[in-house]
Amino acid sequence: MLSDSTKGDEIRGGSPDSAVDRVADFYGAYIDAVSDGTDDLGSELRAHYLTEDLRQRLAAWEEANHADGVLRAQDVPTRWEVRYHDSGAGHLFTTVTLTWGTGPDAGHTRLAVQSDLSNKLISDIEDG
Repeated sequence: MLSDSTKGDEIRGGSPDSAVDRVADFYGAYIDAVSDGTDDLGSELRAHYLTEDLRQRLAAWEEANHADGVLRAQDVPTRWEVRYHDSGAGHLFTTVTLTWGTGPDAGHTRLAVQSDLSNKLISDIEDG
């Protein structure tokens, strides 16, 4: 039996013009990089998708909390989901839901992610 990630009828899409798609692309690639243990790639993804100001704030958060600031955890989630939440004042807001574990005992974390519409870079990540 094929797992959800290998079903032949699954179709995914996206657009580089969509800030929501860019958040989803970032979280998908970032989680893959962290899960694979590819440290340099995670840093490169942060440099490409996150504002310099956010990267500095994440470094301070990580120092204080001894966890990954993008994921707000020490572990790697088993699933992720990105949903449009709102937009205004030059920003787009998405809700990122991270799933920890599988089955009925799986836990969830929600993050509020802000993107700047002018450059589509992620400019804030907070507990949601």
